[in-house]
Amino acid sequence: MTIALERPTTTATVGDLMSHTELQISDDATADTAMDILLSSGADHLLVRDEDGRCAGLLTRLHLAPFQARSWYTERTPVRDILHDRAPFATADMPAAFAVAAMRSRGLDAWPVIDHDGHAIGLLTA
Repeated sequence: MTIALERPTTTATVGDLMSHTELQISDDATADTAMDILLSSGADHLLVRDEDGRCAGLLTRLHLAPFQARSWYTERTPVRDILHDRAPFATADMPAAFAVAAMRSRGLDAWPVIDHDGHAIGLLTA
């Protein structure tokens, strides 16, 4: 008699695939500040946090394109007033396959990953 042992199946999670990002900006910072950070860092996106430090969304170079002219308007426009990708966000324990499907259906190239308190802990990219 032969006994076959089954291998445990492991499912990749968002936490396995996410990158940790240092670039975050407060939602009350101006469009000018956001552009300066993106240009100086060479990054394509910034995580946006609210006054409580929780993730409020993801701001990309594309979102900032209308502000390239740098006028009085960009000096006074807070990041919270710029259209950017907002919740829902991924969590580290979310199955990666589910996250990929959600990103695809929403047309996202990057998706913030939050902890259970809503603070950004990383970024999942396509």
